[in-house]
Amino acid sequence: MKRASGALLGLAYGDALGAPTEFMTVAEIEHRYGVGGPRELVGEPALVTDDTQMTLAVARALAEGGRDGVGDALRDHFVRWWESPDNNRAPGMTCLQACERLAAGLPWREATGASSKGCGANMRVVPVGLVPGLSDDDRAGIAQFQSALTHGHATALAASELTAFAAHWLRGGMDPGDVTAALRARCAEQRTRYREEWLADLWIRPGVSEPDEFIARGWDECAAALDVLAAAGDDRDADPCLATGAGWIAEEALATALHCFLLFRDEPVAALSRAATTSGDSDSIACLTGAFAGAAHGLDAWPEEWAERVEHGDELAALGRLWD
Repeated sequence: MKRASGALLGLAYGDALGAPTEFMTVAEIEHRYGVGGPRELVGEPALVTDDTQMTLAVARALAEGGRDGVGDALRDHFVRWWESPDNNRAPGMTCLQACERLAAGLPWREATGASSKGCGANMRVVPVGLVPGLSDDDRAGIAQFQSALTHGHATALAASELTAFAAHWLRGGMDPGDVTAALRARCAEQRTRYREEWLADLWIRPGVSEPDEFIARGWDECAAALDVLAAAGDDRDADPCLATGAGWIAEEALATALHCFLLFRDEPVAALSRAATTSGDSDSIACLTGAFAGAAHGLDAWPEEWAERVEHGDELAALGRLWD
């Protein structure tokens, strides 16, 4: 089924569909594209945003660094992204500032946006869920560490881990209807698990007395977002952001992307269109929706010609083949 390929390319397709609709209302999107929103890639190539660019940075680091070298490789590839002339797709200030500090040689603990839980960390974490051969502990640690380089808030760490595991479980064949409950269970299981091997003393900050107290706050916020998702209705015509949040912050990006996917769990292209036709962070919501749908359904979920039209399609396909 080529599920890793389906997830990586699905992420880029969602990114490309959602990029033009970000900062638009649903009414404005449907006025431009018709009821249901965009359903075709536009451009030769169809351009992606920093979401896909940074996903590729994570994927390259995983492909090159292995388990023991991935930390240094992540830092190197984030700096390369920051230095690239193609880094002109309206990236988030948290990522830009943290990567600038990394490029200046600061230790990552000083470079990170310690209070940020923007979605910039979990929009790029999907490759951690797709790469084979990792233990659950290593997968969780790498997912949290790649967040910690730029977004040090406990909720950003927890949401990154949950996003990676959602992709991992779907790629492994988990029924989509079981994913929300599995994620809620992981919130409970991991609530006081602080991964010191990867995070060092990131937890130290005013008002926090213990590392487990720090990380529990992130898991609790993610659990609350998943509770909202579990209670969301099945109205396909309503803006998903009204139910699960606009997606600018980490836990809402995860919940709303899953909501879009689950509304159209057997219709991947329709799921992307719904995700792109939202009032929130449409490109990030749609890229995660595409990753989840591609992980569940494989490469055949997507129109065959899209792989040749999307920016970075060749490299995404090569990484997918590596991990399939």
